[in-house]
Amino acid sequence: MLRRLVARTFWAVSRWKLVSAPAPDRPTVLVGAPHTSNWDFVLMLAIAWRLGMDFRWLGKHTLFSGWRGPIMRRLGGIPVDRSNPFRVVDEVLERIRTGEVFGLVVTPDGTRKGHTHWKSGFYRIAQESDMPVTLGYVDRTTMTTGLGPTIELTGNVSADMDRIREFYADKAGFRPESRVEPRLREESRGS
Repeated sequence: MLRRLVARTFWAVSRWKLVSAPAPDRPTVLVGAPHTSNWDFVLMLAIAWRLGMDFRWLGKHTLFSGWRGPIMRRLGGIPVDRSNPFRVVDEVLERIRTGEVFGLVVTPDGTRKGHTHWKSGFYRIAQESDMPVTLGYVDRTTMTTGLGPTIELTGNVSADMDRIREFYADKAGFRPESRVEPRLREESRGS
């Protein structure tokens, strides 16, 4: 209840406008893109709390050190040790297999800048857990943010990514100069 009140207040005073499809009615991998600023986190919380979504999100393990750890975990965070990214995928899949129900927010374009491809963990988690992918977005050019369509992946990486690229084609992120084109390295390998 408090979260919804905070979210309603945020949307009432924010320059940003929530333009969203309804929250998915089953567990989903929620792609947060373009991820170009730490402000994306605030917008993600405001979206999820306004829509009443139960969610978890992946964040670099250093966000969970010291006094921040309990706060980040309470906000739904799951620490990621980037030296072993497959371990976190396996950990998330295990949580799902044991019956934990949540939307998993993933920012596949990584650490906000300096990348040329998206990380494929979101795709692997969705495929191995049989979860759909919901496309969340931030677009500074229109000052809108929210959830887009929820799609089922086919296993044809290039075709699935074409659908994802089509949705994000006109989404610029909070800092448009740091936007990464939605493309996986696996696409060039013919997967």
